Amino acid sequence: MGFGDYPVDYNPKVHGPYDPARFYGKPDVPFGQVKLGELGSWLGRRNKSPSAIAGAFSRAWWRWQHKYIQPRRAGIAPFFQFTVAAMAFFYITNYGKITRHRNYKYHW
Repeated sequence: MGFGDYPVDYNPKVHGPYDPARFYGKPDVPFGQVKLGELGSWLGRRNKSPSAIAGAFSRAWWRWQHKYIQPRRAGIAPFFQFTVAAMAFFYITNYGKITRHRNYKYHW
């Protein structure tokens, strides 16, 4: 499988038009239905290769796009999501500077 190719498990005769937000591999038990004793074997069945991780991020991106950005009457939710993500990012990056500006009160 090269960069930009369809997934290996995708068959247009079976699946219809290609959807980048869909996983075309063998279905497994959803994470919400995994019992605590089965968690180790469930994690062992995950594909942890860099291409699989990139594919998971790509599917998540496209699901977010289909839900919040591409509808005809998209609301204001993506703007708030972007704002909160930017606030969290800049808080984390500036945390070292923020902690030096704390006001301490010393009580004896």
